[in-house]
Amino acid sequence: QVQLVESGGGLVQPGGSLRLSCAASGSIFSINAMAWYRQAPGKEREFVAVITGGGSTNYANSVKGRFTISRDNAKNTLYLQMNSLNPEDTAVYYCNADIRRYYGSAWYEYWGQGTQVTVSS
Repeated sequence: QVQLVESGGGLVQPGGSLRLSCAASGSIFSINAMAWYRQAPGKEREFVAVITGGGSTNYANSVKGRFTISRDNAKNTLYLQMNSLNPEDTAVYYCNADIRRYYGSAWYEYWGQGTQVTVSS
């Protein structure tokens, strides 16, 4: 069993900052790429940022320069530092990870349950 649990969401004023965390737990042998996605009301889920097992990163154009993705491999934890937030960033943020549960097993994609981020004055 593998679980991804996000935390750190909440209500913040425009221009403010939040730091999201995603902790992976359970039977985990190795984690490859980890990513953040978000889904605003009435919209499809969209890519936000990704970090590979080697630490390479990529961002959606809408968050580039404002958000920073990072990971702590020793803790199996993913982070998203979000600065200069604006109302368009309001969404449920989901953690995503490619995980191998045992040596030699296949890679599977896992999702967290999401954490709400609301940017409003």
